[in-house]
Amino acid sequence: MQKICNLIKKQDLSKLKQYYIEALQNKEFKEYVDSLDVSENVLIKYTSQLEDVVKEKNNCLNCPGLNKCPNTLRGHLLTGFKDQDGLNFNYKTCSLLLKEEKSYAYRKNITCFDLPKEIKNASFKEAYRDDTKRLPIFKFFKDFIDSYQKNGNSKGLYLSGSFGSGKTYLIAALFNELATKNISSALVYYPELLRNLKSSFGTDYEEKFTFIKTVPLLLLDDIGAESTTAWSRDEVLGPILQYRMEEDLPTFFTSNLTIDELESSLATTSNGVEKIKAKRIIERIKQLTVPLELISKNRRN
Repeated sequence: MQKICNLIKKQDLSKLKQYYIEALQNKEFKEYVDSLDVSENVLIKYTSQLEDVVKEKNNCLNCPGLNKCPNTLRGHLLTGFKDQDGLNFNYKTCSLLLKEEKSYAYRKNITCFDLPKEIKNASFKEAYRDDTKRLPIFKFFKDFIDSYQKNGNSKGLYLSGSFGSGKTYLIAALFNELATKNISSALVYYPELLRNLKSSFGTDYEEKFTFIKTVPLLLLDDIGAESTTAWSRDEVLGPILQYRMEEDLPTFFTSNLTIDELESSLATTSNGVEKIKAKRIIERIKQLTVPLELISKNRRN
């Protein structure tokens, strides 16, 4: 039995050696294995992996860009090196990937709740500037950044306007810009936040609620799109706004409703029309924000 096993090993080794000899016909492969200063007996065992190393090295020499990286592990280069066992392999991180990771490190400062990917990637560079109706908003952003960096607080924005005009994207671009300066923020799709909080009773409700109240910059997106209840108005929205007003924490809103229309929406619940409670909410919003309107074409089509 042992003789049979030895025979099989000899046959396998012979095939590997033949494979290695054929690989040496490739000039780049030969130059690479010569540079390793490893015995041929060791190299023979790793011919396939060494071919992969040479292939990936060539890919990098003709780099098509990080997004089209053809290597097995995007943004990494397979390399071989001599060690006490003879030969080993690892992955070296590409400088382009390191640069990308560094450039996106700011994203740890942004928390998004139920908002699409393009919102998370929003930037002023990509924001449409072909609409003069956006100019007052960009001016507000410039003033806000200057004021916030000097004083640590500033009024937020109540941005109302037509559906799909880019309200959320613009504020997300502002938050992303400030995230690069190590300022934390949260962008919250408000109707879903209410559903999320309601389902988290008895689990992590307080943790979520406290985070929303205390985050340095907050966007409540699409406020007024929810079905108003006494609980959502008086136990959720009211305390959030009260805390942020007392602590001078900038708060932003987007809505398809004007502030007056939002007041009417907040007044009507299953308990009837409660104008005074709605007015209290609106007064807090007015104290927290500057109102601006964006009526524009639908950018989502």
